[in-house]
Amino acid sequence: MSRLKPSLGLIQIITQNFLSAANTLTVVRLALAPAILWAIVEQRYFVGLFVFTIAVITDVMDGRLARRQGTESKLGGLLDHATDCIFVVCGLFALSRHAIVPLALSALVAVAFIQYMLDSGVLKKKGLVPNKIGRWNGIAYFVLVAVPLVQNSFNFQLFNDHQIYVAGWAMCAMTAVSMLDRVSLFFRKSRPRQD
Repeated sequence: MSRLKPSLGLIQIITQNFLSAANTLTVVRLALAPAILWAIVEQRYFVGLFVFTIAVITDVMDGRLARRQGTESKLGGLLDHATDCIFVVCGLFALSRHAIVPLALSALVAVAFIQYMLDSGVLKKKGLVPNKIGRWNGIAYFVLVAVPLVQNSFNFQLFNDHQIYVAGWAMCAMTAVSMLDRVSLFFRKSRPRQD
């Protein structure tokens, strides 16, 4: 019997920390990633917009809920950011199948996220350390997915596909700038101080 107590304690820790209401919202968003991919590839833009809207609502609410309930954690933050990355990569990849954004953008976003995790020290159990460019890029990725969804769902065109495609290349450039900024910061931090 005494052997079961530590494992029950571990289960309790996992359910209290990982399976919090905030992380549940994040997992819902993660489950929506294949749906956004399918909806865009199949040109079911209204379904895609519905999925996208739910994803954005869960993204806004999970962090607020974690702070309100006191269930913030490094694991929850990593799950949130990883889910955002997976969701937006699925959306961008699907849009690239219709030549609305460059295929390179979805690959760059994935690589940038991996770099973000590694140079934040996630493997050393440190929290994620965002940079300003990366934060704004993250918002722009969601906008880049949203614009064609809204336009195609309601059959109006504020931006044509060529303009969105060019914006996609601009986001490739901004993603590269963010990655270079993180590399530069890494080397500045790792350099010994000369007093």
